[in-house]
Amino acid sequence: MDLLLNGLRAAGEPTRLRLLALCAHGELSVTELTQILGQSQPRVSRHLKLLVEAGLLSRFREGALVYYRLADGTDEAHLARTLVDLLPEQDVALNRDLSRLDQIRLKRAELATAYFNENAASWREIRAMHVAEEELEAEFLKVIGDEPLSSFLDIGTGTGRILELLSGQAERGVGIDLSHEMLTLARAQIERAKLRNVHVRKGDMYSVPIEDASFDLTTLHLVLHYSMEPGLVVEEASRVLKPGGRLVIVDFAPHDQDHLRTEHKHVRLGFAEQEVARLMMQAGLKVGDTHVMKGDPLTVNIWQGTKPMTH
Repeated sequence: MDLLLNGLRAAGEPTRLRLLALCAHGELSVTELTQILGQSQPRVSRHLKLLVEAGLLSRFREGALVYYRLADGTDEAHLARTLVDLLPEQDVALNRDLSRLDQIRLKRAELATAYFNENAASWREIRAMHVAEEELEAEFLKVIGDEPLSSFLDIGTGTGRILELLSGQAERGVGIDLSHEMLTLARAQIERAKLRNVHVRKGDMYSVPIEDASFDLTTLHLVLHYSMEPGLVVEEASRVLKPGGRLVIVDFAPHDQDHLRTEHKHVRLGFAEQEVARLMMQAGLKVGDTHVMKGDPLTVNIWQGTKPMTH
């Protein structure tokens, strides 16, 4: 009863209802929300603070910016979603807000497109060196399986492609990346695909900003070769897994393409099967089968490990 009353008190004001409705459509910064509502930043920030304290919104910092989104995974989050669903579709103020939100999204998409165009050539070069992207994604999904997921975390999410691939079978997905440009691109992709159950946030793969035992699945998709300390990355990916959860790593087998170090910032020229298996065991995981996707000159391996159940 108290939870319901607290939530209703927090949401029971026109501006705060508008904020809930906007944040239900994705992550928005204080600056963006201020632009949409046409109100002062201190006033918007006060409303946001009340909604966060009531558990209706989630708040997270990304560099100098603070983002907000509808909370998830709690009773308060369910209340927030219910309140948003009850809002009238024909409300003039809400529709004006959504029109301004579309303008914000357009600006984001333009920034993402510019970044993609600047880097598309180098990404295409690497993709041409291994099996076709469609084949790799099909094999990746085969390893993941078709069982429903309550939650998954994609570490080093890049363009957010893994979030897109798994969004259909998961209640909730989170992608983290340290690059602001990549996060901008991923957000634009998520918004373009109209995915409501996945989001991204800024985070370091060496120190994942997530509590222990939070996810059913963690993924490292063509990320580990950028790492100076792959063992620490695997430990972090294991730490956030629930008992019985899985880590799936997609990365290159050992190769001799040394130009990838200088031209594409690769730190490691692939990993032997035994090395990744050792890293997983050191992180407390039971190692599963390795799937090999042979390419020329790059072969991609898919490793998987499972967090033991607690007794």
